Amino acid sequence: MSVGAVSQIHVSVSELERSVRFYRDVLGIPFLFDVPGQSMAFFQSGDVRLYLGVPESEAFASKVTLYFTVDDLVAERERLAKEGVSFLDEPHLVHRDDTGELWMTFFRDPDGHNLALTETRPG
Repeated sequence: MSVGAVSQIHVSVSELERSVRFYRDVLGIPFLFDVPGQSMAFFQSGDVRLYLGVPESEAFASKVTLYFTVDDLVAERERLAKEGVSFLDEPHLVHRDDTGELWMTFFRDPDGHNLALTETRPG
């Protein structure tokens, strides 16, 4: 027996509504639901659920780096830049082998979590 695939990732946020707007409206990740009376909101990113929440204590605070797959890194970067997202670098090649190339570029969410766009291009 072993553990299964990652099903959910917690992302600590300081202002839930601001983060919901960023992940839903700017990044375009499908919003699932929030929890009335609690600072919790859930999104579906592929097979993984993202849980944005204000941690109840420092023991549950997270600092994450999330990598989002896109079909066209340059086009998605341009779209996000028009939405006011500031990028930390230019798109760059990370790895190349016989099957293709891995490209990425980094930016941050409103709470300073590092986020990346990644694209795999055929070789």
